[in-house]
Amino acid sequence: MIHPGRFTDAHESDIVVFLIGMRINAFHRVGKWLPVAKSMGPMIAELSRDPDSGFLGAEFMRQGLRTIILVQYWRDFDSLETYARAKDREHWPAWTAFNKAVGADGSVGIFHETYAIRRDGFETLYANMPRWGLGKVAGIIPAIGSRNEARMRMAAQMRNDSLD
Repeated sequence: MIHPGRFTDAHESDIVVFLIGMRINAFHRVGKWLPVAKSMGPMIAELSRDPDSGFLGAEFMRQGLRTIILVQYWRDFDSLETYARAKDREHWPAWTAFNKAVGADGSVGIFHETYAIRRDGFETLYANMPRWGLGKVAGIIPAIGSRNEARMRMAAQMRNDSLD
């Protein structure tokens, strides 16, 4: 559903943004990259069923034909790290399988970047969009008043304003 107008996210605390992805370096090595691509869905499903995990939500993106990116939103770094290291959760077996099947053979590239962001260190804008990104995860509020412009949204968060 498209939300006509200008909105910003309703998130009111610090957040961790985790970018994780894969790059297909050898298309003909389907047996190497397909298991990597298929492993993320079960992880997201597992996390989505567990509100205590600290996982807030995610967005899938693609860059060209070779790269798949997943933007994840987490309550804090400790929650993300706890999940990544839990041997009884979906991530650990997938990570182990990747290292055994692919390792350093070059057929598949993987990456991640982790950003721990204070609430006064980000702002968002969604204009005529369905809920997306942090707005989908945390909800949206109109970008009016103290949230009309990017600088004003940042300043409002620095002051920790309540919703207008």
